[in-house]
Amino acid sequence: MRYELPPIPTVDQVAAEARARSFTTRSIKTTAKRAVLKTIVEMIDLTTLEGADTPGKVRRLCRKAITPWPGHADVPPVAAVCVYPTMVEVARDALRGSSVRVAAVATAFPSGQSFLDVRLDEVRRTVDAGADEIDMVINRGAFLAGDYARVFDEIAATKEACGAAHLKVILETGELGPLDQVRRASHVAMDAGADFIKTSTGKLPSAATMPIVLVMLEAIRDHYRATGRAIGMKPAGGIRTAKQAWHYLVMVKETLGDEWLTADRFRIGASSLLNDVLMQWARLDSGHYQAPNYFSED
Repeated sequence: MRYELPPIPTVDQVAAEARARSFTTRSIKTTAKRAVLKTIVEMIDLTTLEGADTPGKVRRLCRKAITPWPGHADVPPVAAVCVYPTMVEVARDALRGSSVRVAAVATAFPSGQSFLDVRLDEVRRTVDAGADEIDMVINRGAFLAGDYARVFDEIAATKEACGAAHLKVILETGELGPLDQVRRASHVAMDAGADFIKTSTGKLPSAATMPIVLVMLEAIRDHYRATGRAIGMKPAGGIRTAKQAWHYLVMVKETLGDEWLTADRFRIGASSLLNDVLMQWARLDSGHYQAPNYFSED
């Protein structure tokens, strides 16, 4: 049977933007800051997706993922390290024995512009190499042409190719247009079997924004109410400070509830966020900020 997107409520963009702004007014009691920082660290997918990535760089990133701040055992490991498929075996070896998962981008990331059989083969080979999680990109061309059935079928085929690995579906919201489109794409991805929906590749100037994430969280809420299936959320790109991350956690709590405030249901894709969190942690310990170069870049 050919997939048909069910009726989706129209998004009130003005209301969504106003509600998203309201989450930035929340404050944290000093006594709760350490717990918030710990939660943020546990939700980070520490990421390197550069053409100049080397095995040495990936190994250093993995060491940081396991021990973000050497000598400070109270700082937990991050959730995952996200790399290109060719670096999965390096990451798998470097993370062996830790709780940190190996995530990898696939399906001709970031464009998605390749033949479906090539994309699916890449997914299978990446899982065989040791990836616990696959971050795929949707076929934006098909979506923008209104061919939702094709997008659904490709996601479903990718989910099958993942086997036991979890699937995060990247919408690349910066290319989709208005918030109504973001909501439609979220539902197509979830209907097709996504374990997580993710805002963006991080390769465009426009990445995660609070209104976009709010619309995606509301789609997750509606999907959960309709099906009982809990889908995770991953904003990626543009979240660089602990304060910004905190605002997103407030949004998650007030939209989906405490059950989503775990790494199993919420991730933050980032490369620079972790160091800002560590700077805030150091301030709680000493009363002073450390210089950024006090912490390693990878």
